Amino acid sequence: MAPSDPARAAEQSWSARLWEGMRKHALLFAVAFLILAGFSLFTGWAAFAVGRMGGGWKSLAPIWPFVLGGVVATGGLAGVLMWLAFYSANHGYDDRVETDSSFEPREGP
Repeated sequence: MAPSDPARAAEQSWSARLWEGMRKHALLFAVAFLILAGFSLFTGWAAFAVGRMGGGWKSLAPIWPFVLGGVVATGGLAGVLMWLAFYSANHGYDDRVETDSSFEPREGP
């Protein structure tokens, strides 16, 4: 492509704007990365420490059915609520039937 090509110029300006935006927020990206890295290290350490405490992961065996039940119930509830939201939107239950006349300005006292 020739440098005078408008599509190439638009692509360069888009990539230049993207790079400028990233440079502008470089400190924010660096801090966010450091926070995520620190949290990852903490969770890795916590998993290792729990494995060495008391009976380790084997002592948690009695609660796994309750954890699994909670995860399934939460996922099921989220699925049902999303289905209801999409069902009502697709079948017109969210459409207005008439305009709100109570919000129209009134003339006179």
